[in-house]
Amino acid sequence: MTDLLTPQEVAEIFRVEVGTLAKWRWQKIGPDYIKIGRMVRYRREVIEAIVNGGSTTPGVT
Repeated sequence: MTDLLTPQEVAEIFRVEVGTLAKWRWQKIGPDYIKIGRMVRYRREVIEAIVNGGSTTPGVT
């Protein structure tokens, strides 16, 4: 399942703290994510779209 990224991996890509991602989730902004049980994961294609400017996800510039 390499198409799913951990919060730590996404935080490194965006150069933010893991806590910032948690705050964005709580505020319902930032990149879309999925929950598997208690685990939070991000789809690689969503993160790549944001990085490449192909997404208008609120809270992410």
